[in-house]
Amino acid sequence: MAKEGHKYIFVLGGVMSGVGKGVVASSVGLLLQQKGYPVNLVKIDPYLNVDAGTMNPTEHGETFVLRSGLETDQDMGNYERFLGRDLTNEDYMTSGMVYQSVIARERALEYGGKCVEAIPHVRDEILHRIESAAAYNGSRISVIEIGGTIGDFQNALFIEAARVLKMNHPEDVLFMMVSYLPTPGTLGEMKTKPTQMAVRDLNSYGVQPDFIVARSKEPVDEKRKEKLAIWCNVRKDRIISAPDISSIYEAPLNFEKDKLSDAVLDALRLPEKKKASLTAWRKFVRAAMNAKAPEVSIAIVGKYFDTGDFVLSDAYLSVIEAIKFSAAKLGRRAKITWINSKDLEKGGSKATAMLGKFDGIIVPGGFGESGIEGKIKAIQFAREQKIPYFGLCYGMQLMVIEYARNVLGLKDAHTTEIKKSATHPVVDVMLEQKKHLAANKYGGTMRLGVYPAYLKKGTMARAAYKKELVEERHRHRYEINPAYVGQLEAAGLVFSGTSPDGVLMEIAELPRAKHPFMLGTQFHPELQARPLDPHPLFTEFLRAAILQKGNKN
Repeated sequence: MAKEGHKYIFVLGGVMSGVGKGVVASSVGLLLQQKGYPVNLVKIDPYLNVDAGTMNPTEHGETFVLRSGLETDQDMGNYERFLGRDLTNEDYMTSGMVYQSVIARERALEYGGKCVEAIPHVRDEILHRIESAAAYNGSRISVIEIGGTIGDFQNALFIEAARVLKMNHPEDVLFMMVSYLPTPGTLGEMKTKPTQMAVRDLNSYGVQPDFIVARSKEPVDEKRKEKLAIWCNVRKDRIISAPDISSIYEAPLNFEKDKLSDAVLDALRLPEKKKASLTAWRKFVRAAMNAKAPEVSIAIVGKYFDTGDFVLSDAYLSVIEAIKFSAAKLGRRAKITWINSKDLEKGGSKATAMLGKFDGIIVPGGFGESGIEGKIKAIQFAREQKIPYFGLCYGMQLMVIEYARNVLGLKDAHTTEIKKSATHPVVDVMLEQKKHLAANKYGGTMRLGVYPAYLKKGTMARAAYKKELVEERHRHRYEINPAYVGQLEAAGLVFSGTSPDGVLMEIAELPRAKHPFMLGTQFHPELQARPLDPHPLFTEFLRAAILQKGNKN
């Protein structure tokens, strides 16, 4: 359990989701950490899924894999990127996890034969998990984001748990509500009523917000702050204006200008241990937002873009951020273009030739048959036209399939994920995965989390990492078929990274003499990229893309 006097900050959503609760929680965590306090961040997702691994990326966004292998919400990625460190299983909670634990305990008679109910048993399990996360991390302050909005029925027990924690420790718990203030185009006036109603909803749970983070298109003026203060019963100096920004990484800098961390410490009755030092963070933001920086054009060829009439990129959020971090390090501005691989399938050679205008091409991770031949076309084009290419997980597997088809002449080369009867199953299901698939066990059964890889001397991968042994996060069931490794290597493909026993191919590349940058990874390097510590493979890919752009000019 957490130590006596441990502090808790609950971040809740107001009238609508998607307005930046995760960024607010991440920013508060970063600022308090910079003030000298050990902080842990917890994400609560109200869905009944035990984890995020089986959810559709188009609907839910990216599945972020922790070092341990737990499949989580994409907000966990933001937490890691802002704090600059790895998070643990204790830092993530879903309704499914909570109910699963309660039911398991009931089956084991741990409740002594009592009638097991939502209150107190489910509520107390939530409290136990929150306090256990604090104890596990050895933190002084916990920042807990409750997903969704206040009005969501499925959030009631989480808010109830927070209320009880506040009741038991009134000086140690804060509530921070993130609410959107719309400005209807026909009126031209920022409206506070939705936030007022959200606060009333929160009050109905027995909870009063201590802070309101007012999200809006423009900065919130004093008149609106006064109105919110009166009608929401929140001190005016604790109503924080959070207008739209160009980059989420600006948020902690803007909050610090308004002395948010000082206000939070004051509310928690904690002294300032040290002045926040955001010099490195500010330098990164300045580089990332430099509109005058030379542009490098990157195409991401994937399939998880379209949802109805909208195009979303959340399925590849970590990839996008990793590109930004490396671009900033190299003094460049990345222009990212989304290419739907299904369009490449339909459009023929003319559609593929359009890829020639880009300085680099990425095929990210994914599953399934949809758009696969379009991705293979893009990879072939990148190889033949010597455009820097970076393949991530599925992007590496397809890179090897393309090479087997068009260089080795194995025209039926494929992955058994898509074509079980392939004459040349260049990519095949891992042995230990066959039993999971046979039993229809999909959730949490992939090869997940951190595994080591040894890098060969004289390769691009070894030069990028500057070390022999690396650890990277994985999420896959299929692998390069060992039976074809010899043929592929004889044809010029280099497997520059392998598992310690040499069985699993972790990195494939073409030598620099044959291609400026043609490299794929079975793992997901994007998951370990940080604003202040960009991933070396993304950096080397972009370096090659910049050189490609220079050669074009």
